[in-house]
Amino acid sequence: MRLLSYKQKGTPGPYRMGFTHNDKIIDLQAAWKKMQFMNSENNAVLNAERLFPADPRQFYAAGQQVIDQAKNVKTYAETNNLDDISFDAKDVHRSAPVPEPGKIICVGKNYAAHAAEMDSDVPDYPVLFAKFANALVGPDDAIEKPDFVTKFDYEAELTLVIGSEASRVKREQALDYVAGYTIGNDMSARDLQKRTPQWLQGKTLDRSTPIGPWVLTRDEMADAGKLSIRSFVNGEERQSATTDQLIFDIPFLIEFITSLMTLKPGDLIMTGTPNGVGMGMNPPQFVGNGDKVTVEIDHIGRLENEVREIN
Repeated sequence: MRLLSYKQKGTPGPYRMGFTHNDKIIDLQAAWKKMQFMNSENNAVLNAERLFPADPRQFYAAGQQVIDQAKNVKTYAETNNLDDISFDAKDVHRSAPVPEPGKIICVGKNYAAHAAEMDSDVPDYPVLFAKFANALVGPDDAIEKPDFVTKFDYEAELTLVIGSEASRVKREQALDYVAGYTIGNDMSARDLQKRTPQWLQGKTLDRSTPIGPWVLTRDEMADAGKLSIRSFVNGEERQSATTDQLIFDIPFLIEFITSLMTLKPGDLIMTGTPNGVGMGMNPPQFVGNGDKVTVEIDHIGRLENEVREIN
């Protein structure tokens, strides 16, 4: 199931949970209500905001049980007419599918070839840093580059969405805590990142990090450890790798991170980027105003955003 956050263009209303079906975007809560009516669950409909939130923040915070209900809605959509709550993609604006995660945990230097191109050793432990929700934008948004940033770089990353509270998880059970997968582009201001030993200031600029276009639920991902991941700048391929090249794989990352902190539903883990970033090229090739940066990951889809310089 492909879960997304949307609102109709030209409307002031809040973003709502939706899902894709037959090239349409369907309002998730409205479809759930129709399903409840069909099953004569009228009390559930009256308590929809508590039982099945339309707000993306509340939806993911409610955890895996609500996502499992959403899968039933997808099944319902396959045999029922939902045209009255369906929209063409051109008529909606999609925000980051998880718009305000409590935590965004990022992993640096998690592909050996990327560590090498950055003149770094392969780490003995995962290199962790944080982003914050202010950095996120969606598939229909521009990536904003402040005009004082001179070395703006792209980083294609498989991104995990946590579905259940997770503390001290063992790797054998780690994937049970994943709600789904999305695409991330860890845009980095290298000039800011490299001026101190701490990377934070170059990694969490306002509206700089696109994720999306949706969250692909875990049940539709056969093996996230064997995915092709690619990035392009203005159509030119820059990065190409597979996730089996991760130094620290997904189960290990979840085990390691949850040994340090408790992860909550809706938290994100950005798993690291392959080689081919602009900083690693000779000479370096960064992106600027008007450039289009595209990230593709097998089974999930394609995320394309234009860079917009701001004063």
